[in-house]
Amino acid sequence: MLRVRIPQEQGVRSVFCRTESETAGTGKPMPKKLESEEDEKYEFAVGSDHAGFSLKERIKEYLCGEGRVVLDVGIHTLRSVGTGPVAEKVGRLVAKGKCEKGILVCGTGIGMAMGANKVFGIRAALCYNQFTASYAKRHNDANVICLGARVLGEELAIECVRTWLREEFLGDKYAQRLAYLDIIENHSCRNKLAKKGE
Repeated sequence: MLRVRIPQEQGVRSVFCRTESETAGTGKPMPKKLESEEDEKYEFAVGSDHAGFSLKERIKEYLCGEGRVVLDVGIHTLRSVGTGPVAEKVGRLVAKGKCEKGILVCGTGIGMAMGANKVFGIRAALCYNQFTASYAKRHNDANVICLGARVLGEELAIECVRTWLREEFLGDKYAQRLAYLDIIENHSCRNKLAKKGE
């Protein structure tokens, strides 16, 4: 049985053995509320736009088959949407610690990566083969990976996910390099506040 969590307007509901036919064409809006009433934490937050919908469903199926608990933030239909809102939802869930990791899928993965990396605390890596998936974790401790459904085959995308999960962050000099990302975020925040005060 697949165990998937899908946020709804009134919280989070469980869905078992969820199939693509159960999501496509339901007409349900994307959730406005990130947090459920339940105090739950999840291993993964997954999300996609319309171009990445089918691959997102396949990745979700793989994760659930491995016994992982997944929070699916959408989309849940095939209607055209932008990447920004979905990337932000997954990014915020990971940044707040509600989900340990995030996986985002769009046509190329680029739009999702750009959006997720605007969330403070997110290190989203665009992965397009096993090498990039490996180093996303080993050198960069990526807490979100972004995949392109139009540039990756299904099996390679799954292998990217598998590789990313298998690898460990090497730390040491790479941790020092990552620490500078916090400095960049602080600089950006101060600059933005300074411009508002002008």
